[in-house]
Amino acid sequence: MAVIMLLTLTAATNKKTTTIFIIGDSTAANKDISHDRKERGWGMALQCFFDDNIRIDNHAVNGRSSLSFINEGRWDTVIARMKPGDYVIIQFGHNDEKAPKDRHTDPGSTFDYNLAKFVRETREHGGIPVLMNCVVRRNFFVNAPENDDDEKLRTTTFKDGVKMVEGDSLIDTHGLYRVAPRDVARRMNVHFVDANQITHDLEQGLGTEASKKLHMWFLPGEEPSVPKGRQDNTHYNVYGAHVVARLLADALCEEVPVLSKYRTDADATVDRRGRGDYMDLQKAVDAALASSKQEYVIQILGGQWTKPQLPKKSRISFVLREGATWK
Repeated sequence: MAVIMLLTLTAATNKKTTTIFIIGDSTAANKDISHDRKERGWGMALQCFFDDNIRIDNHAVNGRSSLSFINEGRWDTVIARMKPGDYVIIQFGHNDEKAPKDRHTDPGSTFDYNLAKFVRETREHGGIPVLMNCVVRRNFFVNAPENDDDEKLRTTTFKDGVKMVEGDSLIDTHGLYRVAPRDVARRMNVHFVDANQITHDLEQGLGTEASKKLHMWFLPGEEPSVPKGRQDNTHYNVYGAHVVARLLADALCEEVPVLSKYRTDADATVDRRGRGDYMDLQKAVDAALASSKQEYVIQILGGQWTKPQLPKKSRISFVLREGATWK
């Protein structure tokens, strides 16, 4: 008979649950998962690394800058939902760099002003702001290619990719936009996580080839959802989003130690809404069975599931979260 260890985590009541809001751009945003699309933002995966006492409410949206996020009323929505003791992760830069007037801001000026506004108004509502600078682009080109809009990358194919020779060193594309959040954090005594340095070290450590595995970087025929392939060095795939989210969760807990007691992890997460490594429980079980790990933990986020049939001597354990149950 299969050995199945079942752990059930009961979500805290809404009154006691602390919310971590995320505001930012496509690198953090929730994504369209229809047709088995593989693009993910790191904020979409962050719930996998905090238990049910923490609720991740991700308001990051593709293509937004600090300016457009405010002007579209998205910041007002976050403020309206915030309660004392909640956290707000603030991460912009990718689109503030762009030329269009409805998005562009300047570091040391309007960009800093908007970041300070988020900080000030979070505090006014009893929240705790956390500034992050922008994650890096995977740019190993000696001269960064012109990039007027990261959002256009989704409509490109592999053959549309930049034809330039890559070097061995990751080259910064953000300039002062990666410095400004740190400056604002120092001036306003705000928690700061250096997401730019963290992701720089990740991508540089992996190198030119292995770092492609983090991104929507696929050869033609390699990924069914993008049959013509893609060379997208900005946006993460499922794997990349989880790697980055895990690193940022660790950094967040180091910067804000009280969150450490809610930090959790698993070998795989299953979630029908696309926040996990898998949306199909059986695929997660198959990966666990193929693993050489002595113990393998699969956490399941919400919903009803058919309990999988496991072979004898299986050492797979399941953690049911967010009200998940077996049928």
